[in-house]
Amino acid sequence: MEKRVIVFLIVSLAVIIGYDYLLKGMGLLPPSEPVQVATNPSPGAETGKPAGGTGGSAKAVSVDPVFSMKGAPASLGNATGAASEEQTIEVDTELFRAKFSNRGAVLKSWELKRYSAAVEQNSTPVQLVYSGGRFKGPLSLVTGDQAVTSDLGSALYQVTQDLSHLDSAHPVGHLTFRYHDTQKNVDVEKELTFHHGSYVVDIAIRTQGLTTPVDVTLGTNFGIVEWGEGFIGLMGSASLVDDKVLKETPDGEAERKGDVKWSAIQDKYFLSVLMPQKASAALATKEGDKLVSAGVRFATPGNGATLAMQLYAGPKEYDTLKRLNVGLEDTIDFGWFVFGSWGLVKAVAKPIFYVLRFLYEFTHNYGITIILLTMLIKLMFVPLQYKSYKSMKQMQVIQPKVLALQTKFKDDRERLNKELIKLYKDHRVNPVGGCLPMVLQMPVFVALFNILYMTIDLRQAPFMLWIKDLSVQDPYYVLPIVMGATMVIQQKITPTTMDPTQAKIMLFLPVFMTFLFVNFPAGLVLYWLTNNTLTITQQVVTERLFGKKWQVAAADADAVTGDEPKEQKSSGKRRNSPSE
Repeated sequence: MEKRVIVFLIVSLAVIIGYDYLLKGMGLLPPSEPVQVATNPSPGAETGKPAGGTGGSAKAVSVDPVFSMKGAPASLGNATGAASEEQTIEVDTELFRAKFSNRGAVLKSWELKRYSAAVEQNSTPVQLVYSGGRFKGPLSLVTGDQAVTSDLGSALYQVTQDLSHLDSAHPVGHLTFRYHDTQKNVDVEKELTFHHGSYVVDIAIRTQGLTTPVDVTLGTNFGIVEWGEGFIGLMGSASLVDDKVLKETPDGEAERKGDVKWSAIQDKYFLSVLMPQKASAALATKEGDKLVSAGVRFATPGNGATLAMQLYAGPKEYDTLKRLNVGLEDTIDFGWFVFGSWGLVKAVAKPIFYVLRFLYEFTHNYGITIILLTMLIKLMFVPLQYKSYKSMKQMQVIQPKVLALQTKFKDDRERLNKELIKLYKDHRVNPVGGCLPMVLQMPVFVALFNILYMTIDLRQAPFMLWIKDLSVQDPYYVLPIVMGATMVIQQKITPTTMDPTQAKIMLFLPVFMTFLFVNFPAGLVLYWLTNNTLTITQQVVTERLFGKKWQVAAADADAVTGDEPKEQKSSGKRRNSPSE
């Protein structure tokens, strides 16, 4: 009985295998390779969500290529070894949901789960992939042979996937695309490795038969969510080659040869970047108005060569980028200052940025955090503000004497300068004392300005009432208008040496600043409003405590120099001597 069973199994196996070879030999069945499909497909598998609480993992098994998943006859191979129909492959993690197409083995969608496209609840996730442009999609391959490039971009690759959903129980997943052209003897394999809790994807591209350099592209505008020229920072391509960061998108095409650390496309809050091993150049192209692309170039690969790199596509979170240890945190330009990026401003900005996030751990409200941080910075500069206000007040007291000297010696510039220096010395007044403290504070104010404008931490961070997002403008313009009013009050109570006409002209400054800040993020306006309010409070307190003291000191200085107070001169009286 056992012998009969053994013979039956051998004969059955021979019939099955022999029949298959017989059909292939007669040309009735084209040669093909087995594909990998998920067992027990369910609706949850198409959305990247676990079906029935199984964790969403899909076990790869080989199936007969004659049959499709639903059992209908289907040919999954052709003369070039490619698949017969286009497929969409999804990878779902806690941070993003990616969709790939086996046509060209390119990325078609990359959604960030933790960031929404709008402030409203249940809005769609941020989408990093741009559907237009000259490339088929991110991770396209371009070679010096246009025919090969066209084939690689249009061919249907065979797909192998072990996990479609990653979680703590299944932290690593692999997705592999394979292409073989028997006529041109070209083989390409793209292997992508995904990691739970990470935006980084490890990529290994193995090639055979390619005889020209290979470009791996990020596609067009991959990583740009909202294009804007921006008051600070740059949009478009960026790269790090030979330890030098280039953030400006060139006109036309640019190839930067050297030690390539990364090549990226960025906007203010998001970016995509390729971090290659042993790439020969970083590429950047301006395709048109608000259309850019970037990538990396590898020298002509030998047969069996592996092009290794990493892809990061996600938010510009400072700590996340810094942990990659390739200088990507420099794409967040905290050092911007008028005409470029200054190291001094950047050096000041980073500690302030850490303090901002430290305070947020206690407040859990970035609006309150901004107010507290502004108050701390204001307290730090109280001595400088005091000296500045004192100097301006003293200059205001002696201003009539300055005007008198300017009138008396208007034709003798050298004598005027000498008399002014003597006047300042007798009254112990520093004419630049009001400006110098402000100059010293400027890097701190600019650094905080940059932080509030650039950091993604404020994106969709609510404050209170109608302020739902501190990274966008106040929808009702309340904060800019109130800020403009505080600027008017501040001008009125600040000592000045300007004549009335000039003072009236300067009243246009608050109006100009109000219109300028209307389009600024609410977080920035809140900072400026808080700073103005604290400055007004400080000036009022300083005036009440020290204003009369400074006037008495000025009168004593007049007595020492023999000058009569202005009031006595106008009334025709002279000061009595002690003997009278």
